[in-house]
Amino acid sequence: MHVLIFGGTGFVGLNIADRLLDGGHSVTLFDRAPLPAAAQRAFAAHGERLHVVEGDVTDRAAVAAVVGNHVDALLLGAAITAGAARDAADPGSILQVNLAAQVPILELARDAGIKRIINLSSAAAYGASGQRFAVLEEETPCDPVALYPITKFASERVAARLADLWQMDIISVRLSGVFGPWERAGGVRDTPSPQALIMACCTEQRSALLSDAGEKDWVYALDVAAAVQLLLEAERPRHDLYNISSGMTYTAEAWGEAFATLNPGFTCRLAGTGEAPTVMVHGPIRAPLSVRRIEDEFNWHASFDCGASADHLSRWLREHGGVA
Repeated sequence: MHVLIFGGTGFVGLNIADRLLDGGHSVTLFDRAPLPAAAQRAFAAHGERLHVVEGDVTDRAAVAAVVGNHVDALLLGAAITAGAARDAADPGSILQVNLAAQVPILELARDAGIKRIINLSSAAAYGASGQRFAVLEEETPCDPVALYPITKFASERVAARLADLWQMDIISVRLSGVFGPWERAGGVRDTPSPQALIMACCTEQRSALLSDAGEKDWVYALDVAAAVQLLLEAERPRHDLYNISSGMTYTAEAWGEAFATLNPGFTCRLAGTGEAPTVMVHGPIRAPLSVRRIEDEFNWHASFDCGASADHLSRWLREHGGVA
């Protein structure tokens, strides 16, 4: 297949692209940000099967040019992961990129006859329900409050409605707390994962002092990529919405300790009284996502637990030397 990924040079997009390229597919990455130099080197072996187009998802002409380029499948991954400060200062940009840009893309995809579309949503769509339910199933009522969760939930509902009206094949996936290779500061992600901040502290040779233990059902980006590839290639998925998570709950503190044992001289711990944290852990504790739907239908299971992801990311960091 030729797969077009909007938001493709973001870290989730790059992990999905890497998986698809290794699987023999061709990939076009569409993003405002260029491909990082380290990714250019890492992906060079894929040659002409990888294309990178710098553009804005709100530019219909630019979007039309790539959608019409013999695309078989499309991923909607462009988003501003906004915090409270950006919600207050620039709500228009958040709504424009995360939601308003979706409909023109879907119209163009419909007219181009694209076979399958994956909408990358987020566990944030559950919103306040994450504090009211023990486990979050796909049928759990959503109660988003901040603009990023609101736009993610709305994108799912818009996609489902238009898929029904236009008879299109659109699947939304709610990703749990994702971390992994290629995560970096890029101007559109106000709430980086604590794992990325821990890795940055290690690279900068300073201690990682966490503001909170950060308990969550974290999911490694390589597992997300594997699940997305499965849904892209599946002949006829039974549902239009799937949770994607590791199915395992552990703390960012435990992950950082595992990472530190693999990098002698590096320290990761909770900030003590009077100490300024160097790693901010964002968001309230929420219930874990159920992955029973994707497990039962496809026998899919995450491959990376806390220790395995710390080991892989530590080796990846040594190999690539960061993401610049």
